[in-house]
Amino acid sequence: QVQLVESGGGLVQPGGSLRLSCAASGFTFSNYAMRWYRQAPGKERELVAAITGTGGSTNYADSVKGRFTISRDNAKNTVYLQMNSLKPEDTAVYYCNARRSWGGYEYDYWGQGTQVTVSS
Repeated sequence: QVQLVESGGGLVQPGGSLRLSCAASGFTFSNYAMRWYRQAPGKERELVAAITGTGGSTNYADSVKGRFTISRDNAKNTVYLQMNSLKPEDTAVYYCNARRSWGGYEYDYWGQGTQVTVSS
């Protein structure tokens, strides 16, 4: 059974930091690119950061470049999102995503989300 379980969200003041974790199970973690998305109230879900299966390549949305860092530990089947210098506009539900295209099929898994609120 595939599971992605996010943790680490919460309430933080502007300028603060949080570290999100996403623990994966039920599939070969290292074969999957991992992504963090977020969705704010009334807005569409947007891609925040992505990392390849080996961790050798990362990409970020322009809005978070220089503030957020995505990383993964394939031995622990976990992907992280370190968020620094948080702004009120970073407030959203953050979702972990695992995706792989293989053999003509698309494998796409989502976590349940974790709330991040940036407010004074």
